[in-house]
Amino acid sequence: MASRCCLIHYHEIGLKGKNRSTFERQLMTNLAHGLRGLPVASISRVSGHLLATFSSPEAPEQAMPLIARIPGVARVSLAFRTAQDPAEYLPAAVSALGEVEHFSTFKVQAKRANTSYHLHTIELNREVGAALCEAFPTKDVDVHNPEATVHVLFNEGDVYIYSQSERGVGGLPVGTAGKCVSLFSSGFDSPVATWMMGRRGATMVPVHFSGRPQTSDASEWLCQDLVEAMASEGAIGRLYVVPFGDCQREIALAVPQALRIIMYRRLMYAVAEQIAHIEGAKALVTGESLGQVASQTLENITATSEVVTTMPILRPLIGTDKQEIIARAKAIGTYEVSEQTAPDCCTLFMPRRPETHAKPKAVSEAWASFDHAAMVETLLGSLEYVDYDFCPSYKPAKRWAELHTALAHASF
Repeated sequence: MASRCCLIHYHEIGLKGKNRSTFERQLMTNLAHGLRGLPVASISRVSGHLLATFSSPEAPEQAMPLIARIPGVARVSLAFRTAQDPAEYLPAAVSALGEVEHFSTFKVQAKRANTSYHLHTIELNREVGAALCEAFPTKDVDVHNPEATVHVLFNEGDVYIYSQSERGVGGLPVGTAGKCVSLFSSGFDSPVATWMMGRRGATMVPVHFSGRPQTSDASEWLCQDLVEAMASEGAIGRLYVVPFGDCQREIALAVPQALRIIMYRRLMYAVAEQIAHIEGAKALVTGESLGQVASQTLENITATSEVVTTMPILRPLIGTDKQEIIARAKAIGTYEVSEQTAPDCCTLFMPRRPETHAKPKAVSEAWASFDHAAMVETLLGSLEYVDYDFCPSYKPAKRWAELHTALAHASF
């Protein structure tokens, strides 16, 4: 008797060598976590695929869009699972093709993996194709450019038959590439950069620099909305918020106006590097795109980056333009939140004419004109955080365990 299940395909994991099982196990953990709201019966390995079974007949279809958003998944198929018996798999093939809307041509693509079934692939294609031609006499077979394809996979004593598939985000499972701290705003760029690094297997710890108390806390709530929008990815376990407004005010009074932005960003980098050390993160991540704004010229990127001396700064968007970033934001579900405006540190005490080609000597002199080391300690002592249960691979830092201000009491 046929049952419904989700057959999960991966690509990049399949290219791994002796540590392939490590990636598969992490993906299985992430899938179980991402599907925890559904009646999952099991998640198992099936010869180059993962298989999710459920105790409810409606659950596999509900699970498909959730599975597709989990990094490491190349494609997910809503499959029929049957015994290796023509009386079971032929009707299932007819049902699978019947689920396809608006097609006039089809083909069968059979595959045998780890099986001793007596029919070979070509014979299976003919057998299943004959059953489909009988069931759909007005449809034509086209083996080169079909409008519908019925996949038939013989594997380990079972048959998996499907025509419905949804493309996944690909990449690697979160938790297989270490931990990164990202500089996180409520705009378009940094959430996309954070998502992209999660897609490469990194566990992400975003840090938001708020303009509070010089501005409202509106940007902080938008950042929380962004983290929730990316919940399905399962890459974020904690969001830090750093009240940055008073330090910005001090810097604005101490340094030449044209260099304010560079000083702000240097201080952010210095704080983020310290948070990364405490979190055990191995890199910082930013949403910078070369030349997009004044602070993102090569000279200014160099001037801000030099304060970070113990880890790399990763910039996944460096070669993209704004339209590409916005398109990605729409695809991952952050666009609607990011298009909302809120006062934050990026709009606070901004110079009329920011420096676009900072000179190293001028930057050094401005940096020495205020006590940046004391500011770092002050900011580390005043930060707040919100913990989420989205990311099974996130292990919180022990420091700040007793520091829960009003923002940190929220539970999501």
